[in-house]
Amino acid sequence: MPVNTINGYNFEVDAEGFFEDREQWSEELARELAALIDIEVTDEHLKVLRFARDDQAQTGSTPTLNRMNKVGGFVVADLFSLFPGKPAKKIAWLAGLKKPTSCV
Repeated sequence: MPVNTINGYNFEVDAEGFFEDREQWSEELARELAALIDIEVTDEHLKVLRFARDDQAQTGSTPTLNRMNKVGGFVVADLFSLFPGKPAKKIAWLAGLKKPTSCV
């Protein structure tokens, strides 16, 4: 299993770069990862990441955008603004979770 190291943070990843162990995540690491994809983490980003982590801990699955909208109350358009391009993948990656099953 590959190990990534960023500014002293070590974490195991799968073949696509998603975390293997959610316990290796921290908000500080999320900020470091976000900088790699030109996202400056704000409180709004952290609300989304915290929800994704809490929801995954309860359900065992990384939440989809639909679930983030229905259960978390996040507006999908806002998620696209916060995490441009492929928000579900970016949220999962930055939250230290596995890739959502709905993503290709």
